[in-house]
Amino acid sequence: MSKTIAAISTAPGVGGIGIVRMSGDDCFKILDKVFKAKNKKNIDEIKGYSIKYGMIVENNEIIDEVLVSYFKAPKSYTSENMCEINSHGGIVIMNKILDLCIKNGAEVAEPGEFTKRAFLNGRIDLSQAEAVIDVINAKTEKEAKISLEQLDGNLSQKIKEIRSVLISVLADIEVTIDYPEYDLEEVTNNKILKTLDKVDKILDNLEKSFYNGKILRDGISVAIIGRPNAGKSSLLNLILDEERAIVTDIEGTTRDTIEEFISIDGIPLKIIDTAGIRNSSDEVEKIGVKKALDIAKKSDIVIAIFDISKELNDEDNEILNILEDKNAIILLNKIDLNNRKIDIKRLEKLKKPMIEISTKTQAGIEKLYEEISKIFNLKEIGTSGETIVSNVRHKNLIINARKYLKDSIDTIKKGMPIDIISSNLKEILEELGKITGESVTEDVINEIFSKFCLGK
Repeated sequence: MSKTIAAISTAPGVGGIGIVRMSGDDCFKILDKVFKAKNKKNIDEIKGYSIKYGMIVENNEIIDEVLVSYFKAPKSYTSENMCEINSHGGIVIMNKILDLCIKNGAEVAEPGEFTKRAFLNGRIDLSQAEAVIDVINAKTEKEAKISLEQLDGNLSQKIKEIRSVLISVLADIEVTIDYPEYDLEEVTNNKILKTLDKVDKILDNLEKSFYNGKILRDGISVAIIGRPNAGKSSLLNLILDEERAIVTDIEGTTRDTIEEFISIDGIPLKIIDTAGIRNSSDEVEKIGVKKALDIAKKSDIVIAIFDISKELNDEDNEILNILEDKNAIILLNKIDLNNRKIDIKRLEKLKKPMIEISTKTQAGIEKLYEEISKIFNLKEIGTSGETIVSNVRHKNLIINARKYLKDSIDTIKKGMPIDIISSNLKEILEELGKITGESVTEDVINEIFSKFCLGK
């Protein structure tokens, strides 16, 4: 018998509606104690996927006017009896309704416990459960689309197909071991080798897809660097279309980083404005400059902005050194001044994309977006219909599986006994099973669901 859990499933704060969710064997008994429907019916008469109108009451006092959704096992999110109380939004009302559920026998749900029950009850597998949190946290439409495809079982199906093939290979090995008199080992080895090569190509594609998956999930980190007053903060404000950073003629205004997200071609970009690169006696500014240099080195791409009305100096040389081994775009700012002193040929030696812009007139900004999209091929990411791995845990398990797979292939090529291969294949099945949850430990399950929000 499963305990009945309850939680507020909508975000905290004021809103038009709020939802308190319950799931478990006593769900409807507890609901009956706190909810008075306008047209009272026995629970046996109420159909699943139906909604009833009424009041939440305590000691005959009306707490709120609500709609209650009924979901009967096994046709519910958790595969258990489940209900959702749709009340007016507001933390006071929702907390009161939740408290009433708890007083009448429910227990407060742990983070992710509703989805955890959906997994444990077999309605979804572990990779689908993980996709739920990805859908919730999606920052762009493309990321949401990929997460929804995984929730729909896109990756699960691919993993199950691979496991099915490997189980078939194991069966062939068992036949060869059990009936050695038929001398089938050589034929079986050739067949297994071809099959394992095909499986390795599929896993290789899944592993490589993580590059795009990581971009979809985490976005691209873009560091804006340059000397003081080159136009870094003005560029950030222009990109965000708001006065996010302070812009003055005084050098050293930006002491710390400013981070904001934007979207280009459906991909999130984390734009980081940094302190101006220069030698300074100010200890706080020194820290800001060091931080700027560190962020530039770690970022996925650097946007280096130069004031074309000024000659290059030693501080610019430090910036140019960073650009040599990085994805980078050089911006020549203040073209509206018509006062060029910068050494263009020096910059051209870096062989990086170079764009003339004006943060004042907005000239060249669209070209900047186009260049970022081109460098990372953003338009193509998430549009090919391929299965994309976006979860680090999944990627690492695929890498582990491929190691055992290569060991199996090497074993066959070296002419070693066929029964040795079976142990490697079982390890592959074990690693892939951890993706879908078929061979995962309880500690891993608990860790995954602890990252969920309450009420989901």
